[in-house]
Amino acid sequence: MGVQKAMEVLSERAASIRESLQKSETITDNMVSILGSFDHRLSALETAMRPTQIRTHSIRRAHENIDKTLKAAEVILGKFDLTRKAEAKILRGPHEDLESYLEAINQLRSIVRFFSSNKSFKSSGGILNQTNTLLAKAISKLEDEFRQLLTNYSKPVEPDRLFDCLPNSLRPSSESGHQGDASSKSHAEHQKCLETAVYKTPTLIPPRVLPLLHDLAQQMVQAGNQQQLFRTYRDTRAPVLEQSLRKLGVERLTKDDVQKMQWEALEAKIGNWIHYMRIAVKLLFTGEKKVCDQIFDGMDSLRDQSFADVTVNSVSVLLSFGEAIAKSKRSPEKLFVLLDMYEIMREVQPEIGTLFGSNHCIETRESALSLAKRLAQTALETFVDFEEAVEKDATKTAVLDGTVHPLTSYVINYVKFLFE
Repeated sequence: MGVQKAMEVLSERAASIRESLQKSETITDNMVSILGSFDHRLSALETAMRPTQIRTHSIRRAHENIDKTLKAAEVILGKFDLTRKAEAKILRGPHEDLESYLEAINQLRSIVRFFSSNKSFKSSGGILNQTNTLLAKAISKLEDEFRQLLTNYSKPVEPDRLFDCLPNSLRPSSESGHQGDASSKSHAEHQKCLETAVYKTPTLIPPRVLPLLHDLAQQMVQAGNQQQLFRTYRDTRAPVLEQSLRKLGVERLTKDDVQKMQWEALEAKIGNWIHYMRIAVKLLFTGEKKVCDQIFDGMDSLRDQSFADVTVNSVSVLLSFGEAIAKSKRSPEKLFVLLDMYEIMREVQPEIGTLFGSNHCIETRESALSLAKRLAQTALETFVDFEEAVEKDATKTAVLDGTVHPLTSYVINYVKFLFE
């Protein structure tokens, strides 16, 4: 009985499941049919919308292109406006407002770079030519301004100004014109004074003008006008330096000029030359180097070349006198001045090595060193001549009153002077 009951329950559940599956299958078929209908409708709608989508995409792209074109046109119009404003500043010239003028030049360079990299723009070639022409005119005015500024503020230095820059112990006395009390000191005391001496570098160009000259030089270099800048600087500064030395008393003397001079006059000129050499190296050349370094700051090769060419003639005039003395006929009295000349060359050697340390100044350094060596060699040969002259002295006359023989006295005094 129990078994039969269970079988009936199972049979009813199976029938219920079968009925549910049949309903599910019907629903599935209906859903497939409905979805198929939707797919068909959507395909038809997509087909109908495709032309509209294409038109919309084209419109969007056209809008983007128009936007880009407007922005490009705005940039180009801005460049034209900058060119117009820069041109007005260039035509006014750099004298009124140098900073604004230099800014205008930088703007023109920016415009040239822009149109050079965007040559596809219509009329870019025309605006490029116009801007380059304006830029060349601007640089030409800069050259004129640089030359005028440099010329106006480049004046020979008066001797009194140079003497004021010397240490007190080396300033010339009012009576003699030679250096102060150096002659009254012993050699050791004099050397100590030289080692501790403080020199004041003279102001050759007002400090407020140097930054302006530097900015002008920088713009000319950027424009590729290095050689014109170099020639302008050299042709302005070199004559001024030479005039400063002439005012001081420096003159070019040849070996023949030296040979014709009386010893007293020549000795005085040698004393002056020693003083001039010290002033030239420690004051004038040092001041010129300072000016050159500031104007050509960041332009190393141009700086070194300019300093070398500005100073070359002045150095040559000074060294040529030393060479003339070293090559002139030897005599015992010249030994002392030869040693003094050698001493000054040795004294200024460190400054010469520093000031003329670049490759452009090799010839100057070598000439100075060569003169020092020649003076030392001539001094040595002069002393040897003196020694031989004493040995060959044929005086046989005896001194009957018991005083020192004149030759002995002469030799003792000569040697004593050597040690002072």
